[in-house]
Amino acid sequence: MSVANKIKLWTAATTTSSQCSILLEELKRAYVIEYEFASLSFSKNEQKEESFLKVNPNGRIPALTDGDHNVFESGAINQWLVEKYDKENKFWFEDPKERSDAFSWIMFFQSGLAPMQGQANHFFRYAPEKIPYGIKRYQDETARLYSVLEDRLAGKRESNGSSGEPRDFVVGAGKGKYSIVDMNAFPWVRLASWAGVPGLERFTHIKAWLERIEAREAVKAGLDIPVKNSFNPNATQEELDAKAKEASKWIMQGQNQKDEKK
Repeated sequence: MSVANKIKLWTAATTTSSQCSILLEELKRAYVIEYEFASLSFSKNEQKEESFLKVNPNGRIPALTDGDHNVFESGAINQWLVEKYDKENKFWFEDPKERSDAFSWIMFFQSGLAPMQGQANHFFRYAPEKIPYGIKRYQDETARLYSVLEDRLAGKRESNGSSGEPRDFVVGAGKGKYSIVDMNAFPWVRLASWAGVPGLERFTHIKAWLERIEAREAVKAGLDIPVKNSFNPNATQEELDAKAKEASKWIMQGQNQKDEKK
C-alpha cells in the first residue's frame, strides 16, 4: 500500500472503536490490506487536542485517515471501508434491497441501541450520583431494543429477507450473511451485562449470534486493538465496581474540563 493510501485508525479501548478495528481485521484477512492505529488517551484528553480535531472536529473516538481523506463516526468509517476496499462484497451487499435493509439495521443500532446503552452505561456505572429513574429508563429501553434484535434473529417476523426461520446474522437472504451490520452491533451487545441490561437470559438467539461472531479470528484480533481485550463477563461484582470506579475518574475529569471551558 502506498503512502498516499495509508490507512490509520485513531482509536481507544471503546465499543465504537472495536466496530472499526474488527472490520479492518476482516479486510486484512480477506484482501491483505494494511493499516496502522494510534491509541489516544482519554485520561490525558488527547482526543480534544488541536491535531486530532483536524481529523475529527467533534473530538471523539474513533476516526480514520485514509491517505488525504479523514472519516469520523464508526458507522461512516465502516461504510467508507466496505465501499472502497470490499470489492467482492464479502461484508456488504450487492442487491439494492439487501443494502436498504442493511442501512435500516445499521441506523437502528447506531441511532437507537448504541445511544441508549451508552446512557445506561453512564448512569449505572459512572455517574457520581445514582439516579434510579435514569438508570431504569435507559436499561429498560436498551432491553426493549434487544428484544427487537432477538425477534429478528429468531425469525419471528417474515419481512425484508427474513423467511420466518431463525437467522445466523441480521441481514441477508436465508439465514443471513455476516456483514458490517453485525460488526456495528456486536461490540455493544457483548457488553450488555456492563450496562446492567435486565433479563439477558431470555435472549437465546442473541447469545448464539454473539458466540458465532466471537469465534472469528478477525473479531478476536479486532477486540485486542489498541490493547488486549480485558472484559470478563463472569467478573465478580467487586471487580466490576473497581473497573467502573477507575473509568469514572477520567470520564468525570473530561466533564469537568468541558465545564471549565464554558
